[in-house]
Amino acid sequence: MSVVSSTRPARGRLRTRSPRPRLRVPEVVAAVALALVVVAAIAPGLLAPADPLAVSPTDAFTAPSLAHPLGTDESGRGIWTRIVHGAGASLAIGAAATVIGTGLGVLLGVAAGFGGGRLPGRVADVAVSRLLEVMFALPGLLLALVVIAFTGPGALPATVAVGLATAPGYARIVRSQVVRVRRSAMVEAAVVLGRRPATVLWRHVLPNALAPVVVLATLGLGQAVVWASSLSYLGLGAPPPAPEWGAMLSAGRLYVTSAWWMTVFPGLAVVLTAASATVLGRGLARRGGGAS
Repeated sequence: MSVVSSTRPARGRLRTRSPRPRLRVPEVVAAVALALVVVAAIAPGLLAPADPLAVSPTDAFTAPSLAHPLGTDESGRGIWTRIVHGAGASLAIGAAATVIGTGLGVLLGVAAGFGGGRLPGRVADVAVSRLLEVMFALPGLLLALVVIAFTGPGALPATVAVGLATAPGYARIVRSQVVRVRRSAMVEAAVVLGRRPATVLWRHVLPNALAPVVVLATLGLGQAVVWASSLSYLGLGAPPPAPEWGAMLSAGRLYVTSAWWMTVFPGLAVVLTAASATVLGRGLARRGGGAS
């Protein structure tokens, strides 16, 4: 008499996947706001066709009105026009600084985390870790000021300075991700099969370890814009009369009591861009964490 096992393979069962988190209203608003900033940076003439450097002494210190929605500055230049045309410079500096920071952070993080237990790897890990500790000892903005002290003021030195100041944070996170992936069963199997270290790095470690960097770069974009504007506010970034948000804040601080719009609206542009990038980055992190 045959005995039929009661445990049969289940058929027709559907594998359930956890649904992706829905977009929230703040994330949609942040995406729209950041899209407007990008449009202003790429094609400012669509939103403000006037010349941001054209002066009109008769219109100096005009309060916000229908003719000048955000008022004018001491030279009669429209604040709205200058904010729109300054989006390109401010966003370009922030984006370039983010690219520099993430690129340098990835190089340092991979050099520190991929060496493994071999002697050269341990030496690289110790050397990079000590370098990061020295860089972390200085606040980011202060580190940027130190860099500018050697290079001199200007938009390009400010971009490099902000990028170097943000690199340690990226490097530490990349190192931890590389170490985690390097110790995984997938990488150990590739090593046992005789794969070359370069192949293991490019095919297995980097695709899995650098996934959070995109989210971190989105979050870091807002921080880079704020720091770049801070350097311009101190007179170390884009020189006047360039329509850059930090330079506009610096020019408006002398008239904050009599022409408040010269300071308030450029400051709102910086806050809006930084907040939008932060909210969007947190939304990407939430959606990435919610995917199964």
